[in-house]
Order: sequence, then structure tokens, then C-alpha cells
Amino acid sequence: MKIKVMKKILEHGEKTAEELRELLKSKGILYLNLMSSPGSGKTTIIERTVSSLPEFKFGVIEGDIQTTLDAERMATLGVKTYQINTGPFGGDCHLEAPWVATGIHEMNVDGLDILFVENIGNLVCPAEFDIGAHYNTVVLSVTEGEDKPLKYPLAFRVSQVVIVSKIDLLPHLDVSLNKIEENIKKVNPSIKIIPLSAKTGEGFDRWLDFLRKSRNFQ
Repeated sequence: MKIKVMKKILEHGEKTAEELRELLKSKGILYLNLMSSPGSGKTTIIERTVSSLPEFKFGVIEGDIQTTLDAERMATLGVKTYQINTGPFGGDCHLEAPWVATGIHEMNVDGLDILFVENIGNLVCPAEFDIGAHYNTVVLSVTEGEDKPLKYPLAFRVSQVVIVSKIDLLPHLDVSLNKIEENIKKVNPSIKIIPLSAKTGEGFDRWLDFLRKSRNFQ
């Protein structure tokens, strides 16, 4: 009976994810799920993205176990924001499609161009749940080392894009960007890799170009 119940829950999540994918596509809204370890720079990347593309209207769904700190940062930019805290109902380390669907309907996404979901900081759990994004994007900071794609492969396997962040710190680290990219490709040969620094702006144009082109849904 427990297996049947779990199967039913998973099927409901998958159905909701597919409905969200089609709904937002029909509205012309590019929908991205950002996954990473805590401290990789997801919020800073979103902030610089919003500031760099004033012609677009953004929305952000923030996932955290506790606090609204990241949502408050988004609000100062005038970004339509919705907070999901999992602490009150068990402290789950990931978001699920039905929860995101509630946020999408309650925040009213009509008129948006790009919607980001900033998933809970974790390289394991968020990758196990399809939330209907057009692009799963994993953010990997160079400070995390070269081996993380091999240690936590699922996040890289289910993603179409990986941002290698904080590359401005490379001169201060015993880390090879080439080795990081090599390990990513071992896990997912077809993934798009975008090294950048949200602090200095190095490489950021490639990310912005990707977003502009992806909004065409071609």
C-alpha cells in the first residue's frame, strides 16, 4: 500500500511538472530551475541578470528551508517574488512541482518574460524532482573543487546548462577550470557549460545571450 501511495504522489508531481512546462511556454515565459550547493552564487547571478536585462520582466520563486533573505534581495530590484519555506512542513531539502505550481498561480506570472526558481541549496535532492522547468541549470562554484560533478552526478545529468561561477577566484585556487569542465562532460557530454563571474562580469554575456535565444522556444 505504501508503494502504491508513493507511486501516486510521484505521478502527480510529474503530471504537474509537464503542465507547468506547457503553461509557461504558451505564455512565452522562459522558466529555469537553478540548483546548486549553498553559497555557489545563485542569488547574485540572478541579481546581475535582472540588472543586465532591463528589457525583460522577471519573476523569482525562492526556495529555502527557513528565512526570506534571498526573496528580500529580489524585492529590492522590483522583481516579482514568491517565497516557499519548507521548514513549516518538514524542512524538505528540495522543491516539488505542486508547490511551485501554487507559487506560480498565486504570484500571477502573466506578463513575465523569464521566471527563475532558486531551488534549495543542495546538489542531491533537488535533482530528483522535476518541477517542469524548460531548463535545469546547475551552478557550480570553482571554490567547490574539480570533483563535484563526479561525486554528485545526478544534478549534472538532469541539467541542460551548468554555470561555473566565481571564476574571478581561479588565480587564488589550486583548481583547473579545464578539469572542472572535463569532469562535467564525463557525466553529461551534451550539457552547455558557461563559466562566469557575477562579480566582475567576465563571461556573463554568454549567459545573457543564452537567455535571449532561449526565450524564442526554437
